[in-house]
Amino acid sequence: MSFCSFFGGEVFQNHFQPGIYVCTKCGYELFSSRSKYAHSSPWPAFTETIHADSVAKQPEHNRPGALKVSCGKCGHGLGHEFLNDGPKPGQSRFIFSSSLKFIPKGEDSSVSQGH
Repeated sequence: MSFCSFFGGEVFQNHFQPGIYVCTKCGYELFSSRSKYAHSSPWPAFTETIHADSVAKQPEHNRPGALKVSCGKCGHGLGHEFLNDGPKPGQSRFIFSSSLKFIPKGEDSSVSQGH
């Protein structure tokens, strides 16, 4: 499972349209656009998940202060959570590569999940 591979052209880095971000593999709801913020990394950054089980986390052994993050439903590799590196003191920063799909506000996310 690979995490945060950056090949340029990240489509969601400067994308701030209202909606939700879902896992590209299974369509599970991960983040709301309300928790997204501008950041200097080439990947989109979020401060919190939609559901308590949106993501699963495991320690990143060679990166203190970072956790590997995968989809809480299917286990697809998403990226990292950087502890205490958010826009406010004590907040964490989630960053992700091309593992996200955006569903604009008003569209039914269950259509993308095959329900």
